[in-house]
Amino acid sequence: MQIREATKHDIDGIVAIYNDAVVNTTAIWNERPVEAADRLAWLEARHKLGYPVLVALDEHEAVLGYASFGDWRAFEGFRHTVEHSVYVRREARGRGIGRALMTALVDRARLAGKHVMVAAIEAGNAGSIRLHESLGFATTGEMREVGTKFGRWLDLVFMQLVLDHRGDPDGQPRL
Repeated sequence: MQIREATKHDIDGIVAIYNDAVVNTTAIWNERPVEAADRLAWLEARHKLGYPVLVALDEHEAVLGYASFGDWRAFEGFRHTVEHSVYVRREARGRGIGRALMTALVDRARLAGKHVMVAAIEAGNAGSIRLHESLGFATTGEMREVGTKFGRWLDLVFMQLVLDHRGDPDGQPRL
């Protein structure tokens, strides 16, 4: 498996994974599949902001999964915090692809000087919660019935990983 920065040539694979999650899971709380133009605009916007979109590829360069992070909230006081997403093709799950993408993504966030990475996970997604816990993420809260999909209310679990040990936002170490 190879992990690299996504290009426009990966969009069809990204769209297939995204749309499968839309149609079949509660991992994405959208209800309508998207076209390639939507994901291409998303990819270009992430790159314009300097944020990564990583893909995991098999030996034939087919997209097995993708991951990215972006601003957690659009206020300057949150500039050191990012929220991420990671998705793996259905038939490729359970093979360590999500872990590999997450590890690479955390490394990228640290290199970008970010302080905290946030995960927002549907509360019933035990596999994702376990993966995040194994990578050092801590659960910080649960919001009940804040979303809906498939005719039912969804709960949202927040998790976070502190990426560095700065004492203050200007980079002074903690004593």
